[in-house]
Amino acid sequence: MITYTSSNLRAGLKVIFNQEPYVVNSNQLVKPGKGQAFARVKLRNLLTGKLIEKTFKSTDFLEVANIIDIFLLYLYRDIDYFIFMNNNTFEQILVHKKILRKNYKWLLEQKNYLVTLWNNQPIKVGMNNFVELKVINVNPEIKGDRISRISKFAKLSTGAIVKVPLFIQENDIIKIDTRSGEYVSRQK
Repeated sequence: MITYTSSNLRAGLKVIFNQEPYVVNSNQLVKPGKGQAFARVKLRNLLTGKLIEKTFKSTDFLEVANIIDIFLLYLYRDIDYFIFMNNNTFEQILVHKKILRKNYKWLLEQKNYLVTLWNNQPIKVGMNNFVELKVINVNPEIKGDRISRISKFAKLSTGAIVKVPLFIQENDIIKIDTRSGEYVSRQK
């Protein structure tokens, strides 16, 4: 078991705090005129994404988390799980849908994604900020209704439904921001 003192923590280091994995965002060592030195540490929970700030004495220890970031190939979905494969070992890894939350609708089969494993269990799937998807269905436009409606809904090849401008048609390839789920542009 590898441990670090709170004064040796640095940004990017992954540690265990309260039996959960965290990544260190920042560490500020404070040496007051009187008393013992301490560290103000900002930690981000890798399971929930929540940012916390903690103060540790300079003699406190934190255990290093067994975190691995690896690129895995997305294969397919099976009810509650998404199946990824390690291209080197051909080992398949199951990722539960609650880990992906609503990001599952941006997954493209046969594409590589950065998957974070904690004790060999997936805890996070890194998504690209933008994805290009094909429009497979759009709501029909009502003739003369261009003033009240400036957008319409489109169904994409992954099953996601997004608002798009009126000029988007079926079979168009559009760029989507996966962080907000919003239309960005039409691709040529």
